[in-house]
Amino acid sequence: MPIEPRSSQPPSGPLPRRDHLLVSTRRPHGTAGTPVLDVVVPVHNEQDDLEPCVRRLHGHLARTFPYPFRVTIADNASTDATGTIGSRLSRELDAVVYTRLDRKGRGRALRTVWSTSAAPVLAYMDVDLSTDLNALLPLVAPLISGHSDLAIGTRLSRTARVVRGPKREAVSRAYNLILRGSLQARFSDAQCGFKAIRGDVARRLLPLVEDTGWFFDTELLVLAERAGLRIHEVPVDWVDDPDSSVDIRATAIEDLRGVWRVGRALAAGTLPLDRLARPFGDDPRDQRVAGVPRGLARQLLGFCVVGALSTLFYLLLYSLFRTGVSAQAANAFALLVSAVANTAANRRLTFGVRGRTRAVRHQAQGLVVFGIGLALTSGSLAALDAADPRHAHGTELAVLIVANLAATVLRFLLLRAWVFPDRRARQAHPAPDAPAAPAHRAAGPAAAGRETYPTDRQETIR
Repeated sequence: MPIEPRSSQPPSGPLPRRDHLLVSTRRPHGTAGTPVLDVVVPVHNEQDDLEPCVRRLHGHLARTFPYPFRVTIADNASTDATGTIGSRLSRELDAVVYTRLDRKGRGRALRTVWSTSAAPVLAYMDVDLSTDLNALLPLVAPLISGHSDLAIGTRLSRTARVVRGPKREAVSRAYNLILRGSLQARFSDAQCGFKAIRGDVARRLLPLVEDTGWFFDTELLVLAERAGLRIHEVPVDWVDDPDSSVDIRATAIEDLRGVWRVGRALAAGTLPLDRLARPFGDDPRDQRVAGVPRGLARQLLGFCVVGALSTLFYLLLYSLFRTGVSAQAANAFALLVSAVANTAANRRLTFGVRGRTRAVRHQAQGLVVFGIGLALTSGSLAALDAADPRHAHGTELAVLIVANLAATVLRFLLLRAWVFPDRRARQAHPAPDAPAAPAHRAAGPAAAGRETYPTDRQETIR
């Protein structure tokens, strides 16, 4: 059963609506036909564990999995008898495929096989089978049903049952605390070797993942979570492999470097995560109605938070400038500085615009909005001077607060309708005669100069 190739160019536009997979009924032994599930077992020099692992996994799937499946042995540059054993297993067992890569790296092996697999659900597990296989069907069921985009096994849930030493336990929990503190990750267990992903999501997400080693899992999950994809977690029973060859120190250093790289890319907004956006489900209430803007409540909340902080920043600047210049000059300087900061914050936090594209134009439009606010507040100050030339400083601040509140409503409307219009909605629902965006443009700036996958030479044996 050869692995059907997929196009190396990721599809353009947002992801389609998440639907239940249309799968064929089970055939004898559950192994014939196009596989619904492709379970990848990445290996490097695993001649002792490979055969018992594959036979146990194959037997479990044949007994319990109700759809056609495939087990893919991904040999990443083994130098022992792993290749010979993998080739023999592919000949002896139905729905077992052996493929060899020329270079090491668990992430590289997974990306290469997942990028070429036609199965709608892709999974992987470590060769030591530390995770109880009874969690496999609960892992992939939410992906088949269309409920979730990715699924992970977690050893850190209260209902998980884990047997391992204190050193590995401490390292695992410390790493997840680092992810929560630095990348705001909400998933509980990044490194458990028991994960699954829908094929359509993998084709969009894999080109954005740079790591080819142990950090591959974490990067995949962080980008998926930041893009708003749904990650399902399954508590697992897990027994540590005392003979594991993983170098904890080297892996930790590699992971920390990956955390820094991904965090920097997310802060700079250079990742085109909008291509991973999902529409809502099939409930008619979730569909976009023409003429009705979406995300209003969330944008209002973000705008209010940014506005409150900007107002405090403005008042602080005004009080500082007022000690050396006139009220009108202090107001103009404070508004100018706070306007630039306000536009940048609303661009990223309120309206979800990332990257440097159109940033200069947005700031220029923001300055126009600033001019309107300046006219309102300066006019208020002029009116106050005309009414009471000897007014107190507190009165002056109160007038400015009222004037800024009046300008806030107009500023929000201008930002929403003019500076940051909802272009993604129009792209998702183009006019009937509108041409489709070229694939190289839809892929986003981060795709430029990136290698396409699979790049590694691989030999597949069935």
